[in-house]
Amino acid sequence: MSDVQLKSIIEALLFVADKPLSVNLLKEITDSNKKEIIFCLEKLEQEYKADDRGIQLVKVAGGYQLATKAELASWIRRLYSSRQLRSLSQAAMETLAIVAYRQPIIRAEVEAVRGVDVSGILRMLLERKLIKMAGRKKIPGRPIMYGTTRDFLIYLGLDDLSGLPKLEELKDLLPQDDDNDGSKND
Repeated sequence: MSDVQLKSIIEALLFVADKPLSVNLLKEITDSNKKEIIFCLEKLEQEYKADDRGIQLVKVAGGYQLATKAELASWIRRLYSSRQLRSLSQAAMETLAIVAYRQPIIRAEVEAVRGVDVSGILRMLLERKLIKMAGRKKIPGRPIMYGTTRDFLIYLGLDDLSGLPKLEELKDLLPQDDDNDGSKND
């Protein structure tokens, strides 16, 4: 099969896939070698960039996926304005961030950081497959430990956990509170 045919096949597979496709899976499906697959992926990526198209080839969660460009989000929102997009609440995002940065972590440890019960939020994150049960901690009661999933990486558009901002970077973004107790002095 020619490079042009292989590139077309890969593009079609990426278009219909609902999850990122790894080089190994593309190799298996197309009966091609890794070098040919990577060449075609690089060629596709260059073509999307050169033509300034509305979609792009992105590497995410250890695979490749076609995705819309971020600067076109407002147009896509118009298309889906009648649909309720499934976004996460601030509480869910906070809980997810704690799991992401401290995994594997048990519910009691998450609650100690957040200061509130998180059982409902953990259940919802499990249902959305953003977190998973990652074993049991070897302490009395053997509580379940939680960690992030591949779907978590996809949701945030990350290739791996090293793409998360460093905690020090996040602290720099938080507003500095001079009186620290949050109360107003009258």
